[in-house]
Amino acid sequence: MPKLAANLTLLFTELDFLDRFQAAAAAGFKAVEFQFPYAWPAARIAERLDAAGLPVVLHNLPAGDWAAGERGIACHPDRVGEFRDGVGRAIDYAVVLGCKQLNCLAGIVPAGVTAQAAHETFIANLRFAADALKSAGIRLLVEPINTFDIPGFYLSRTAQAAAILDEVGADNLHIQYDIYHAQRMEGDLANTIARHLPRIAHMQIADNPGRHEPGTGEINYGWLFRHIDRLGYDGWIGCEYLPAAGTREGLGWMTALAAMAQ
Repeated sequence: MPKLAANLTLLFTELDFLDRFQAAAAAGFKAVEFQFPYAWPAARIAERLDAAGLPVVLHNLPAGDWAAGERGIACHPDRVGEFRDGVGRAIDYAVVLGCKQLNCLAGIVPAGVTAQAAHETFIANLRFAADALKSAGIRLLVEPINTFDIPGFYLSRTAQAAAILDEVGADNLHIQYDIYHAQRMEGDLANTIARHLPRIAHMQIADNPGRHEPGTGEINYGWLFRHIDRLGYDGWIGCEYLPAAGTREGLGWMTALAAMAQ
């Protein structure tokens, strides 16, 4: 059975963010991740992590104005300075929290920006970020996201991410493979994971349709978890799904899948 981390941005949202750490530990999770920690002082988050006895295994670089619909700025040619400042801020948080992986959201290609300009900006920003993170002992991840949920998102396919890794040429740059997004864009999950496993440093899960708990949709997670185990993946899998009827009420999938994954 793969190692599961609770995504505290989407899970336990009936509680204040700082109260979700203890709830995740009580539910049996052995680690946590979240999208953005920047609304809270890093020291306060670290206190809650310590109290719950949980490591944080992933969070994102700052991604622009999320409330206004921005989903990353790494491909925005006019936001390079802001992106670089965000890298520094993310490293500061990661060091305090002991987080060894940071995810870079490419963003939606802005109106009027050519594909070539977006690509060149993204590559240059990843080289800058990878170098800065390497100095801090942190891995940089890039995540393909489906363009049904986020139209215009620059990075949407696994092969595209692998080609970007080749072009950037940084040994601490890896793929974050979100099974929900991959199912929507590509399917062929088993073969894609096997093909790209050496470059995958983190996975995330949700079922499709609806992005709810595993077992609520079309993805055969029992078989897929066994496949991931057979491949020898030893990283974390973040549970980044939208609970259909409350986090605690929907956690039975973990027990069911643990039995199926044997």
